[in-house]
Amino acid sequence: MKTTEHEMVIEIDDDDNSDDYDNDGDTEAKWRGTDSHLTHTDSTNSEHFHVVTVSDTGRNWNDQEVQALIHIWSDERICRQLESSTRKRDIFVQISNRLMQQGIERDWKQCHTKYKNLKYLYRSLQRGKTDEADARRLMKFYDEVDAIMNHTANGSAHDTDAANHADSSRSKVLEGGENGHVRNNLIETTTMDGQTEEGTQSCDSVSASNTDALKLQTTKEYHSDQHHRLMNTLERVEEKENTNSANTGMKRKAIDQDLTFQAPVKKLRAGPGLTDKAEAQCKEEQDHIPIIKINSVCSMVATVESPETEDCSRADSAMASTPELKVGQKLNEGKTKQIFELVDQLGLVLVQSKDQITAGNAARKDQMEGKAAIANKTTSCVFQLLQESGIKTAFVKQHSDTAFIAAHCEMIPIEWVCRRVATGSFLKRNPGVKEGYRFFPLKMEMFFKDDANNDPQWSEEQLLEAKLCLAGLTIGQCEVDIMNRSTVAIFEILEKAWATQNCTLVDMKIEFGVNVKTQEVVLADVIDNDSWRLWPAGDRSQQKDKQVYRDLKEVTPEAMQMVKRNFEWVSERVKLLLESQASSRVVVLMGSTSDLAHCEKIRKACTSYGITCVLRVTSAHKGPDETLHIKAEYEGDGVPTVFVAVAGRSNGLGPVMSGNTAYPVINCPPLTPDWGAQDVWSSLRMPSGLGCSTVLSPEAAAQFAAQIFGLSDHLVWCKLRASMLNTWVSLKLADKKLQACSL
Repeated sequence: MKTTEHEMVIEIDDDDNSDDYDNDGDTEAKWRGTDSHLTHTDSTNSEHFHVVTVSDTGRNWNDQEVQALIHIWSDERICRQLESSTRKRDIFVQISNRLMQQGIERDWKQCHTKYKNLKYLYRSLQRGKTDEADARRLMKFYDEVDAIMNHTANGSAHDTDAANHADSSRSKVLEGGENGHVRNNLIETTTMDGQTEEGTQSCDSVSASNTDALKLQTTKEYHSDQHHRLMNTLERVEEKENTNSANTGMKRKAIDQDLTFQAPVKKLRAGPGLTDKAEAQCKEEQDHIPIIKINSVCSMVATVESPETEDCSRADSAMASTPELKVGQKLNEGKTKQIFELVDQLGLVLVQSKDQITAGNAARKDQMEGKAAIANKTTSCVFQLLQESGIKTAFVKQHSDTAFIAAHCEMIPIEWVCRRVATGSFLKRNPGVKEGYRFFPLKMEMFFKDDANNDPQWSEEQLLEAKLCLAGLTIGQCEVDIMNRSTVAIFEILEKAWATQNCTLVDMKIEFGVNVKTQEVVLADVIDNDSWRLWPAGDRSQQKDKQVYRDLKEVTPEAMQMVKRNFEWVSERVKLLLESQASSRVVVLMGSTSDLAHCEKIRKACTSYGITCVLRVTSAHKGPDETLHIKAEYEGDGVPTVFVAVAGRSNGLGPVMSGNTAYPVINCPPLTPDWGAQDVWSSLRMPSGLGCSTVLSPEAAAQFAAQIFGLSDHLVWCKLRASMLNTWVSLKLADKKLQACSL
């Protein structure tokens, strides 16, 4: 498309993927200086509008997406960042993430472009002094953008000057469009010469004429006349464009967002004879002049912070990107995380990780980009494993890449350290013990959290004498015993899980808190790669934990990349801990359906351990061939199986199955009060060569099967281990309650 030498072509497009996000300020200045959206023309044609629309080959923004974008833009913090920052990429990445939280998939470049187009369309309408009715017709979200821009203008002298300058020009909306309809998004102007230049110039352009500035006619009658002329023009253009649409410029195809496009502001040289062609075109279409194209708008947002406030601002941005949560005041902040209250969810908090990595009580600390997401992913997976096993934790769910929701707890200021292998500070405090010494049973230590005194080691007696009172619960012998036992169980569960990845869990530190609602002692805080030592294949030289950072003689970018790779390795492997390494199945054979209730108890208990349970009906006395056929069916598919025989009176199922399969067989007869004492002997006294066991309780039979599978399936083993702990804790609490009642 050609222009005169006094015209400037400005291309704006919803699908623009250019990398000019850092130059918004310069671009705006150019737009203000040229008044390029709605331009002056010669006085003879001053009352005509020419609107051109073009088809979008990319996915247009729908009303819901634009509303969501404007809502985020209206955030005061976002507005301040957009006003003060010249490099806006981070802001728009932030907005893209917030849109993603609402199910809207727009990358930061699309958001950035939409933001610019909304703003430029609004300013163009302001420059044109279009009355409010016209402005709302031409721009669907005029009121929302007007509120934002007025708020911004009140706080910025620069914007005020720009608004005063805009009052010196008025808009011209010109006819046209591929479809003959006015679209309410992107605005562009260009000069129509009747033809495209070999289809190579984008029809998404804005051309500004800088000749013969006119005085503004701002009366309401004038705008009403413009409106009628515009509508008449559009009706004629619709008929004409149906036959001439093949000659319109092709809008460039949307391509991968990573490609870099031309800058949106271009200036083209005028070709000879262009003026004559333009005049002829204007006469043919009733004195039409420079064109405004209203196409579609994009927008984006981001944040740029100083290094001093980087951690806090990143945390705030993560908060802002989750509009479904009402985040309240900051309750606490540690070296690697922040705790925020949730206003609309009493008893819950948001735990926000930071990109900071520290060593020696923060004597050494550095920023490691991406650490917050890595740590949050690791913690969420670990807590998920523990919760599915049956361990009580404060963890509720992962909320975002860098934050999770947890029960509000008052933290007990003790670090519980559990060791399988002697290393680190233990060797310094215990001279003569060689590194690699293995502890059987596990070695337990506790340290009082006091950074000023370098977290001194405490004894159980010191903890009891401290008489800590948290959330209304005084920490006494019962609570200390529960934390001690729980630490051992948690370590053993994670040790078993990491063994599936051929990785040795050397030692680990955890913390407990008191749930403010239930007054229960639960596992709280976080468990990530800062919390343990991991040695792949038991080899210290391959360690993947934070000890690598502690051991650095000098912190360099290359060293930090190595540390980050180790953390990423752990975060990827920790997901595998949630996957079963073996399949398992229990097949319950009942002599008749009268035993169904007994068998359902077995199935329910098996399900609690994550074991598939199948119920079948067969009689070894009445149909031995069918019984052996069922046995062969489950032996042939290769799935590890335990058979449970449920038969009253004379139990023939168990002995027959045990004598014909190498798989484990458990007798679980449904005894009755009348003949039970006699019937049980058919399950207890077996012929020689038969190895089936007898368990009378259906729940105990399922547990026995789980113990068999737990030898090869760590997830089943973990559930068994947590069940043991919970049984012990329930007895401990019952005893405490009884003693309190007695006293």
